[in-house]
Amino acid sequence: MKKIASLIVAFFVAATSFSQDKVNPIIKDFGPVYEIPDAIEKPDPKMNYKLLVDLVMASSKPDTINLGIEAACTLLNLHGVGGVPKEKINMVIAVHNAAGYTVMNNEAYKARYKVDNPNLPMIKALVDAGVKIVVCGQTLKKRGIDPSTLAPGVGVATSALTTITTHQLKGYATIKW
Repeated sequence: MKKIASLIVAFFVAATSFSQDKVNPIIKDFGPVYEIPDAIEKPDPKMNYKLLVDLVMASSKPDTINLGIEAACTLLNLHGVGGVPKEKINMVIAVHNAAGYTVMNNEAYKARYKVDNPNLPMIKALVDAGVKIVVCGQTLKKRGIDPSTLAPGVGVATSALTTITTHQLKGYATIKW
């Protein structure tokens, strides 16, 4: 009986140590993360991080958020929870292929999908945090997306491929979603 009681106590101690609330140190409303105080591998708060997100995935359904955009929010928050100040993180998101539709303004998105664009609050939060978001000009042409219908803060690049290679040569770490 004492063994069972000890196991139950041990379980609750372990469960409470892992049941910390999620935090959002940089992007306040998206991409929540957990603090891991006993982690032995952490981001270096003294480093300047250069992050390039290669975003090709579309939302699974038009009324759901793009998980790649949410992952970009999470990526920023993970560095923030690790102690890296926002000023030491430079992120560029290169949007192309089917992801091109997810960065349209609400009017264009609604005209295409008959629902509001659920990605706009995340896009605004990323832009407000200093993230540069560019959509591939080749994607715009191939998919018939008018550049004037992009969400506020989203720019146009000659191509995602040249954006990716240029930033890789500048030392950016590339993450693909």
